[in-house]
Amino acid sequence: MSEEATYALPQSDPESAPYWEGIQQGELRIQRCAACQRHVFYPRTLCPHCHSDQLAWVSASGRGTIYSYTVVHRAFGPFAAEAPFIIAIVELEEGVRLMTRLIDAPRERVRIGAAVQVSFEQVSGRPPLPFFRLAE
Repeated sequence: MSEEATYALPQSDPESAPYWEGIQQGELRIQRCAACQRHVFYPRTLCPHCHSDQLAWVSASGRGTIYSYTVVHRAFGPFAAEAPFIIAIVELEEGVRLMTRLIDAPRERVRIGAAVQVSFEQVSGRPPLPFFRLAE
């Protein structure tokens, strides 16, 4: 099996379809609970805060801060040639956290609390994914 074959595309399901449709349109979508008004990520059918099923999709600002990060020195598939690169957990302004990749970020400038902005990028000709860049 080739390294390329080991990379699986993210799979859409009924809960996550609006998220992936937003990514294709250059929009970062997350859910917001109508009952408790809190934002939710990853996509799901019940609010993890109040257990309501009144979740609606909203556009996120795409702005956040680095909550945590690590430098990947060994990778596989379409990312292998790009190592080393930085994987981060970003806390969006809306309060949810998501795992992502930082791009065009010199290691010496990356720090916890640094401001970041979403950027939709294609890898190896595949559909775009939400990565983040350090904010200016």
